[in-house]
Amino acid sequence: MTSTYDILYERLAATFDRVQPGAEPVLRQSEHGDYQANGVMALAKTLGRAPRDLAAEIMADLDLAGIASVGVAGPGFLNITLLASFLDQQLREVLVDQRLGVALPTVAKNVVIDYSAPNVAKEMHVGHLRSTVIGDALARMYRFAGHHVIARNHVGDWGTPFGMLIEHLIDLGEEQALASLSIGDLDSFYRAARKTFEEDDNFKERSRQRVVALQSGDPETRRLWQLLVDESISYFAEVYAKLDVTLQPSDVVGESYYNDMLESVVTDLEAHGLITVSDGALCVFPPGFTNREGEPLPLIVKKSDEGFGYAATDLAAVRDRVTNLEADELLYVVGAPQSQHFDMIYAVARLAGWLPESVRCEHVAFGNVLGPDRKMFKTRSGETVKLVGLIDEATERAYVALEERKSDLNDRQRRELSVQVARAAIKYADLSTERQRDYVFDLDRMLAFEGDTGPYLQYAHARVRSIFRRLGAPWDGASASFALENDAERSLALGLLAFPEAFHLALESLQPHRLCVYLFDLAQRFTAFYEACPVLSAVGHTRDERLALCELSARTLNLGLSLLGIDAPDQM
Repeated sequence: MTSTYDILYERLAATFDRVQPGAEPVLRQSEHGDYQANGVMALAKTLGRAPRDLAAEIMADLDLAGIASVGVAGPGFLNITLLASFLDQQLREVLVDQRLGVALPTVAKNVVIDYSAPNVAKEMHVGHLRSTVIGDALARMYRFAGHHVIARNHVGDWGTPFGMLIEHLIDLGEEQALASLSIGDLDSFYRAARKTFEEDDNFKERSRQRVVALQSGDPETRRLWQLLVDESISYFAEVYAKLDVTLQPSDVVGESYYNDMLESVVTDLEAHGLITVSDGALCVFPPGFTNREGEPLPLIVKKSDEGFGYAATDLAAVRDRVTNLEADELLYVVGAPQSQHFDMIYAVARLAGWLPESVRCEHVAFGNVLGPDRKMFKTRSGETVKLVGLIDEATERAYVALEERKSDLNDRQRRELSVQVARAAIKYADLSTERQRDYVFDLDRMLAFEGDTGPYLQYAHARVRSIFRRLGAPWDGASASFALENDAERSLALGLLAFPEAFHLALESLQPHRLCVYLFDLAQRFTAFYEACPVLSAVGHTRDERLALCELSARTLNLGLSLLGIDAPDQM
C-alpha cells in the first residue's frame, strides 16, 4: 500500500513543481491540522511573491479530492485535514498489511555497516555499548526496509600487543590460558601480560621477536594467535546473545583480514601521485584539513618505522567494501572523537577513486555513556565497566521489579521476562537519546515502567494484548471499518498511519531516536484512547472498530520495538 504521507507528498510535490521545478513542500504533521505544508514561504521568497497569495494559488491547483481539505493559515502555511472516508480507507489497508504501510524499495542496496569492534583478548566494556546497540538497530532497520545488510565487526586482532599476549599464553600453558579466556576473564589475561611486559626485559624481547614471527607468517605463531582470536570471538558472541544483538562470528572481519592489502594501498596511492614523504613517513595531505596552526594535516599511511597504522587498514577496508562487496552505502558506527579521522579517510579514498560519489559513506558518530556524576562511566575503583556486568545487574534488578508487581507469571516466566526487560531498558535508553549527545546510565530510571523508557513501551504493548486475552475467543477484525467519531480514536488513527514516515525519517537520517519518539507518542495516544473509549463494553460496529485500533496499536508497537532490537512481551 502507499502510505498516507507519500500520498499527500506526491500530490503536493506535483503542484509545487508546476510552480517551481524541484520546490520542496516541507510536509509535516501539525497541531493546526493533520498535516502542514511549510514550503510556501521559502518558495515565495525565491519567486518574489507574497506568501499568502502563492499559498492560495497552490491550494487552488492542488488535487486532494477524496483525500483532504486544505486551508491557508498564518503567513502562508497550508493546513491539511484528512477526510474521514480517506482515513477509513487507509486504516482498512494497513490492517491487512503485515508491513504496516512501509513499502519495499524498487532497488535493494548493498549496505555495509561497521559496528561494535571490540579488541581480541580484551573485555567488552561500556564503551562498546553505543556502537553495538546503534549499529544493530540500523542493521535491523535496513533489513526491514528491504536492503541487503553486510555487517562488519572490525575487531582489533592484529598489531604489536599480540607479541606479549602470545608469549603470556605460552608461559601459562595453552590449557590454563584457554580456560581463563573461555570464562570471559579477558581483562585479567591482558593485564597480566602487560604487567610482565613492563617488568621483565627478557619477556619484552621475546614479545618483540614474536611480533616479527607473527607478521612474517610463522605457522606456530599464527596458530597461537588464532587461539586467542577464536576464544575472544566466542566470548563476544556470548555477550551479543545476552543483548540479543544480531552480530555473528561470521561477521567478524578484523584488522588482520586487511593486512595483505596494505602494500597495494600504498602502491595505488603512489600511482595516483597522492603520497608525500614527511619525516620519513608516507602521507597523504587531503585538501581542506589543517592543524591548529593552519598547516596541512597529514593522513599517515605508512609510518617511518615501516609499520602501518589504522589509516592504511581503514583505506584498505573502504576499497575492499566498494570493490569486492559492491557496497552502495558504507556506515561506520564509531564514537564522535573519530570524526576527523573518518573524514580524512573518505576524502583520500575519493581522491584515489576507490569511493565513487554514487556511494554514500557516513560516519555514524555518537556521544559517551556517563555515570551519575556526568563523567565517563567508571566503577568506584575507577575501572572501565564491563558490559556483561551491566547486563547481568540490569537483569537481576528487572527480576526484583517484576516480583513487586502483581501478575500471573510463574518464576520461570518472570526470569525470562526479566531478561527481555533488562535488554529493553539498556537499549532504549541508548537509542532514545539523539546519538550525537552523551547520556547518563541510570538503571533506576531506565528500568522504570513509567515515562519514556523501554519497559514502559513493553508494558504498553502487553496492556493492549491483555484486551484480546479478556475477549475469551479469537478475533478476526479484517472486515472492520473506521468511523472515528471520538477525538481520541482519530488521534490514535493518525498516529498509527504515521508509522511509515517515522520509520523512513529515522532510517534516512540514521537517527534511531526518531523511531523511539514516535513509539512513545503512539503509546501515549493509545493510553488516551483507552481511557476515553471503552473497548470490551462497546457493542457492534464500535466494538469492532476499537478492537481493530487496538490490534494495529499492538502490531505497530511490536514491529517498532523489534526494529530497535527490543522484545514486545504479550504479558507482563
